[in-house]
Amino acid sequence: MIDGNNFWNRFQKTFGVFWLTKQILPKDADKGSIIKTTLRELLIYVAFLTTITYITFSMMNPTMYYQTKIMSDLFLDRADSSGVTFRTASQMDDFWKFAEGPLMDGLYWERWYNNDTLVTKNSVLYENYLLGSPRMRQLKVKNDSCEVHKDFQRAIFSCYNFYAQPYEDRETTNAKNDTSFQWREIKSFAKNDVWGILGTYSGEGGYIVDLTLNKTKALAKIKDLKKNLWIDRGTRAIFIDFTTYNPNINLYVVTKLIAEFPATGGLITSWQFRTLNLLENSSDAPIALYICFTLFVVFIAYYIIEELVEIKTLGFWPYFQSSGWNFLDIFTILISVMLVFFLIYRKYVINKIFSEAYTTNGDSMESMDTESLQNSSSLALQIETYQFDTLGFWSAQFSNILAVLSFVAWIKLFKYISFNKTMSQLSSTLSRCAKDIAGFGVMFFIVFFAFAQLGYLLFGTQVKDYSSFGKAVFTLLRLILGDFDFQALEAANRVLGPIFFLSYIFFVFFVLMNMFLAIINDTYAEVKAEIGDDTNEFAVMDYFKSISNQLLTKLGAQKEQIEGIQQAIKDSGFDGSKNVSFAAVRQKLKERDLSDQEIEMLFSKYDLDQNRELDEQELRAMFADLEGKKNEIEKEMAENENKRPESSRSVHRYGGGGGPDMSKLTKRVDRMEYTLSVISSKIDSVLGGKVLLAAKPDDVKTRLDEEDLDN
Repeated sequence: MIDGNNFWNRFQKTFGVFWLTKQILPKDADKGSIIKTTLRELLIYVAFLTTITYITFSMMNPTMYYQTKIMSDLFLDRADSSGVTFRTASQMDDFWKFAEGPLMDGLYWERWYNNDTLVTKNSVLYENYLLGSPRMRQLKVKNDSCEVHKDFQRAIFSCYNFYAQPYEDRETTNAKNDTSFQWREIKSFAKNDVWGILGTYSGEGGYIVDLTLNKTKALAKIKDLKKNLWIDRGTRAIFIDFTTYNPNINLYVVTKLIAEFPATGGLITSWQFRTLNLLENSSDAPIALYICFTLFVVFIAYYIIEELVEIKTLGFWPYFQSSGWNFLDIFTILISVMLVFFLIYRKYVINKIFSEAYTTNGDSMESMDTESLQNSSSLALQIETYQFDTLGFWSAQFSNILAVLSFVAWIKLFKYISFNKTMSQLSSTLSRCAKDIAGFGVMFFIVFFAFAQLGYLLFGTQVKDYSSFGKAVFTLLRLILGDFDFQALEAANRVLGPIFFLSYIFFVFFVLMNMFLAIINDTYAEVKAEIGDDTNEFAVMDYFKSISNQLLTKLGAQKEQIEGIQQAIKDSGFDGSKNVSFAAVRQKLKERDLSDQEIEMLFSKYDLDQNRELDEQELRAMFADLEGKKNEIEKEMAENENKRPESSRSVHRYGGGGGPDMSKLTKRVDRMEYTLSVISSKIDSVLGGKVLLAAKPDDVKTRLDEEDLDN
């Protein structure tokens, strides 16, 4: 049996560094460790955010909007002979005029503008192909679904309620053997309810009419339905469903036109146009998208493990109590997992729909690739219309979750840049004034809901914006932003309308909103003042300055090392005309703290004839290499020195030219930095397990003494 504590300890030792966060660092951790951990977290999260952003933008493009607009303009704003459009239709007669005119003309484009016959059949706007036959589905309620008041029961014998599934009528309504008057179940593996303006409607089935792919037959069917009173008093909703595919841009549009017939009489229209990108083409874009999705899954697994490590380290309740960001972390992981689930299910739905589809010539969709689907000039796919309705619904949920994840991911970026107090002003201001805002919120909503209820009761029967309490609330919120219709209020009530408007403007806009802004401004001023007074700010730039200084120190030590080797060769007897033995070189280099191994490696590199002596040619090659290396180091030191900010250079920050005293002080500071750099380099070499080639302390002391004499 595996011991849990031992397993956890082994996991921490082996992989703990990958999931070490600032939140679980020891309290006595040094500033360098905190900065390294913070920067690592920031870089990983930026990569995660970049992945989400790429996936988000790959799901959308401007062409999708124009495709939706063109289709909506065609079916919503095309007028019939009387000038009524689907958007403006308000009576039952208007529906039949739309069905016989704009609907038929929009669905079936059989001729060119010069009356020539189209070669491509079943197209919309010449470029969009119908996938399956358009369908109309009707939902009805039963007679006696509501009760007539007893005072009218002798005169009124029927009552049709608002739509609700228990009241739905599923009986055959015509003696003829016509399936259009028979309730049928939808043939789809998933049935989705439809959300209209007046209510939510069942997606299980209804009185379904197949309009076919032939305009003449479809028009004859519409006229027959009209003649036999397919729509009657019990009708509560009609849905017109069809799907089009545009091979030029590889986009689908799942269209649903909704006509609601309320119990009050009349007609209310609404619509849904869902533009989808379902099939990948042969370009390189899908490959990059697949890579991003793979990285996205990897990031999810990484952050799940990170949160589990934090919970294990801190404890369950202390984890949530330590920071409010932890709630957002858990929420981000949850919606990310949901996004992966929707992605897999969406792919399953797409494969199922197209595997069951076939063309008008009997070919299965499984035998057709994407290129064939895009390049076909006379394609009429036979796909169950309501399958695409389900696909459109799940694609909408996928887009919604992706949008929420993208928003939360960008907001969460504040968590990783809050190491700088300037970057944390927003969160600091909101957290500090949270109690004041909560108290203000109670006062605000008391007044606000009082006005909302007053507006609903005064104008609810005459002004659309106040027709329900919810609409009244949103109308008053819009009024705060300056979006209002004063003429409608005045027309509804010439006395109370202006009084309501002026009183709301005074109490809410001038008084309450200014109180809210005053709370925010005062708190922000306090936070800003604290940032200005704080001298112990966690500055990342100081960390980079220290790295730059360490690099310059190491480069300086290497330069001193090369100069020391050159001087040692000269001290061993080299004057440019005679050979130098290994023993002489070894003695001088040992005096400069080089190990036997380092001396042997250096000597053997240039002793090409292996005679344990360096002749004139070999020595000149050594000096040339050392001089070249020294020049490279000096160049790199100069470049790094130029990159350093002025505040990190050894120039006195309080003086300009300064005179002789300032110049002397500056030289002393430079000498001190040099001495410390040599000492630091030697400590680093000892701790690292190898000796760094550096100048002797005696040389340092001699150089300092010489500079003192110069001063």
